[in-house]
Amino acid sequence: MNPINENMPQVKPNPPPPELVHSLRLKARQIRRNVLLMAKGKGEGYVGQGLGAADILTVLYFYEMRFDPHRLDWPDRDRFLLSTGHYSIVLFATLTELGVFPPEELSSYGADGSRFEMSACETTPGVEITGGSLGHGLSQAVGMALGSRLSGRKFRVFNFLSDGELQEGATWEAAMAAAHYKLDNLIALVDINNMQADGKTSDVMMVEPVVDKWKAFGWHTQSIDGNSLEELLIAFQTARSIQNQPKVILCYTLMGKGVPLIEQKPKAHFIRVEPHEWDLALRQLEESKV
Repeated sequence: MNPINENMPQVKPNPPPPELVHSLRLKARQIRRNVLLMAKGKGEGYVGQGLGAADILTVLYFYEMRFDPHRLDWPDRDRFLLSTGHYSIVLFATLTELGVFPPEELSSYGADGSRFEMSACETTPGVEITGGSLGHGLSQAVGMALGSRLSGRKFRVFNFLSDGELQEGATWEAAMAAAHYKLDNLIALVDINNMQADGKTSDVMMVEPVVDKWKAFGWHTQSIDGNSLEELLIAFQTARSIQNQPKVILCYTLMGKGVPLIEQKPKAHFIRVEPHEWDLALRQLEESKV
């Protein structure tokens, strides 16, 4: 992990209340459970990413974002753009926990005709953009953030992308534009797990040092343990205090977090396990207390 917080404001953020962290931890565990139940139905899926990013989406949807699960078309809602469409499993698991979808629908993940596609599509309720072709999310986020400003509304735009996606040139064009327009209503979240489809990100094409790169592009930059609810809460608190500058939170996560069976897989970009191992994974999650 790289617990480096760059450009921190002079005012020290307040530590989050223990009761808040505890309640969010319970939510994160249920979201991870939903992820496993979804993959169990199909027998495969992007489980490692879902388990690894569960803490990020928990803090976003259950604390940080202005979001009403009963008014998905509310014009003033904060927008969450899932650039990495294959992380749909954790988005659907979160929206199910919020009551947008019935739990009975979880097992339809990846099935023909299901709303829970393996790569998120904007035709599914609660999904803002069609992701999956990497490198396009941040550009769309810049456009929405500009739209928020020009329309006089004050919604924020959260763009979720991955370390492998930093290999896409369009991402950096969008980063330049965001800094040029001083989009302080735009927050990028980069999931850094050092894994992509073809192997370790550091082997396929090195993206580090990412802190220095985002700073050079004019962004307020924080680097945290993305599986620490406390660090996530403080990072969002800090981001809210920054003006006239887009913000990025670099989240170092562990793929498969909370389930040793998946954490220990050398290549966990797309998981297939034996049918009986899904129940083992669920037991390991309960025992881990993550």
